Amino acid sequence: MTRQKKCAQKDMQGEVEERGHWGSKVEFLLAVAGNVVGLGNVWRFPYLCYKNGGGAFLVPYLVFVVTCGIPLFLLETTIGQYTQEGGITCWRKLCPLAEGIGYAGQLILLYSCPTYLIILSWALLYLVFSFSPQLPWANCNNYWNTDDCVDFSANNASVPWTNLTNSTSAATEFWERRVLALSGGIEDLGSIRWEVLLCLITIWIICYFCIWKGVKSTGKVVYFTATFPYVMLFILLIRGLTLPGALQGVKFYLLPEVSRLSDPQVWMEAGTQIFFSYSVGVGSIIVLGSYNKYNNNCYRDCLWLCLLNSGTSFIAGFAVFSVLGFMAHEQGVPIAEVAESGPGLAFIAYPQAVAMMPLPQLWSICFFVMLILLGLDTEFITMEVVMTSFTDLFPKVMRRTGRREKLLILFCLICFLCQLVMITQGGMYVFQMMDYYACNGVCILFIGVFETLALGRLFGADRLYDIIKDMTGVNANPFFKICWLYLTPIVSLGAFIYSLVEYQPLTFNRWYVYPDWAYMLGWVMTLSSVVLVPGYALFKLITGTGTLRQRFHHLCQPGVEHLPTQKQEGDNSLLPADMKEQNDHLTVSNTLDLALSELQTVK
Repeated sequence: MTRQKKCAQKDMQGEVEERGHWGSKVEFLLAVAGNVVGLGNVWRFPYLCYKNGGGAFLVPYLVFVVTCGIPLFLLETTIGQYTQEGGITCWRKLCPLAEGIGYAGQLILLYSCPTYLIILSWALLYLVFSFSPQLPWANCNNYWNTDDCVDFSANNASVPWTNLTNSTSAATEFWERRVLALSGGIEDLGSIRWEVLLCLITIWIICYFCIWKGVKSTGKVVYFTATFPYVMLFILLIRGLTLPGALQGVKFYLLPEVSRLSDPQVWMEAGTQIFFSYSVGVGSIIVLGSYNKYNNNCYRDCLWLCLLNSGTSFIAGFAVFSVLGFMAHEQGVPIAEVAESGPGLAFIAYPQAVAMMPLPQLWSICFFVMLILLGLDTEFITMEVVMTSFTDLFPKVMRRTGRREKLLILFCLICFLCQLVMITQGGMYVFQMMDYYACNGVCILFIGVFETLALGRLFGADRLYDIIKDMTGVNANPFFKICWLYLTPIVSLGAFIYSLVEYQPLTFNRWYVYPDWAYMLGWVMTLSSVVLVPGYALFKLITGTGTLRQRFHHLCQPGVEHLPTQKQEGDNSLLPADMKEQNDHLTVSNTLDLALSELQTVK
């Protein structure tokens, strides 16, 4: 009977799957590149650049890259690779008091998953329409068009639409009246847009099968999803630069306006762009780094990936503004009148410009394929990050064979049901509210401040520096210590405070004002992630044992039981002095216990 129990116990243990690692270094690099290089590089950075002083915007952008972007990127990759844990449990091994940072980051990712997929479903619908004999947003002869519609595809610049008080472009009417069927406000949700629903289901199925086997499947998919968008971007860049008016657009994109550097708003927007673009603060880089082998040279990887991210943003600006310059040239209007950001660029301005080119279907297909792939790998890697972080919380339960797939299906269904409200006729108002409040850059700035304080001050910048040396064999630049201790928290805190001071209530299309209850709901979503950081720390301090000082000291120190195997079995140079003594004591105690056990066996 005892033997049967032991066999049953071994069978149960055999069902628990290993956490696993990336199949190769290339898989890690492509996965991180796919995560950090997304839609924001194409539709947000170029718009911010022209809006905030052209080439002058690169000054605050590079300042934030050096002081916040690269240091935080290296910090998160390092702790992920060192702890081999997800975005929540890694804090238990480093600084348990700061575990609320992990929960806050995962909550922001949970908010962003449904909103990001809505964008991909719109892009997929546009891609389907791109195969039409004539692009439906290229003329005003459709049932959804109004008498105020203006057709620019005929290259008629004699009547610029900016001179017509109530006129709207064909692309705008297709977006608002055909795709969205926009209602009068968030109070009037209306019916579900069935075409968008079908596209949404398709995107969910693709995302599911991209990550259903964890890093085993994710690492293979990124070979395509992370590289093919660059092929599309290169094609669109070459095409854009050969269009008439492209040079005018490039000048408008880069022409420096040095006086804008004195505007704090410019610096604040540069900071939020870095946190969004580099995917720091929410745990994504921690999880992706945790699948590396312990001795991977993450220091070198981080520098190259950061260069790739910022370089892609810069090059994408040429592809976007060369086309916008062409559109402004054809319409006879200033580029400022046609430049847009976010959905306005992707679903109005760029499609309108494409409709004015020869072979419009070809360029439309290239553009929306690029958008879908850019967003797709960011989305399914975000889902992988959430799944990994949750699985690492309950490894003995969730790593059993087949349970991950079931949990993933449940996660997809819950997100899908939450999305249904965003694909109604009033769904665009809900989408913008979620994007503006729940996925707010202010929340990520707040997390960034406490992340650097917890690791740089409590865990120790010197210890982080030694960890990098131990894992990679490379001495990191001492400048990163300065960033972790001083520059990154100070700069992030300054941007966070300014964001709160300059807060502007959300509006839609500059005319629709949300009701008061919507603003209250928005702030609840914002605070739901922010309060987790101090709230969890306060909870642990209250429920702990000993004096307040003892609790604080204990929660700021990594426990011996939480250290990686490499550190428990030999070199304990990365431990604080008091824990070295504790580790040595445990080692001697374990040795004595083993000797006594062997003596009893001999007797």
